[in-house]
Parts: sequence; structure tokens; C-alpha cells
Amino acid sequence: MTTDVHYKLMRLVEANPEISQRDMSRHLGISLGKVNYVLQALIKRGWIKVASVGEAERKSSYTYRLTPLGLRQKASLALKFLQAKTREFELLREEISEMRREVGASALTSTHTRGVSSIARK
Repeated sequence: MTTDVHYKLMRLVEANPEISQRDMSRHLGISLGKVNYVLQALIKRGWIKVASVGEAERKSSYTYRLTPLGLRQKASLALKFLQAKTREFELLREEISEMRREVGASALTSTHTRGVSSIARK
């Protein structure tokens, strides 16, 4: 989960450096507190750099930029994210195939049972 959140947050920052933490929270579907926590961790690791924008009174205006190290880490996380999503996709594909077989077998059994009971009634 953390790798996913790190990767998704880094994508958001790269695409929109002036995005607010509130908007990050909305886009990621996680709490504002968690966004702040993850963002601080990425800043501490040196993956994201933060700078104030505008007047000093408006402390909520920041820009976030991926550092060169952050860009490399994002690429690494992207590969891990892709591998995890591919595994999930393959597992879902197997599960869907199994369910189709079960539904098909149930439909055949149901049709066969109805045919037998109608013959027995004649």
C-alpha cells in the first residue's frame, strides 16, 4: 500500500507541482493527514523538494518538485507498481475463468435437471 501511495503521490506532484495537499487527498482517496505524513517522508528521503510561493502570509501555497533522486525512485516504483498490478490482473483473470466454469457447469446441471424432471412427469 505504501509503495502505491508513494508512487501515486509522486505522479501527482510531477504532473502538477502546485497541487495542494487537500487536492492530493481527494485524488488519492486518502486522508489529508496521511498525505501530509507521506509527503513529509518523501521530502525527508530527498525525493521531493518543497518551495513556498507567493506572499509569506499564505503558507498554504507551495510547489512540490521531484528531485533527480525522486525521479529515479519514481521510475523504480513505477516498475514495482506495474508488476503488482499485472499479478493482480492475472489472479483476477484466473478467478473469472473459474467462475465462468462454475456458472457454466451450474447452467448445464440446472438444464439437465429440468430436462430429467420434465421427462419423469410424462
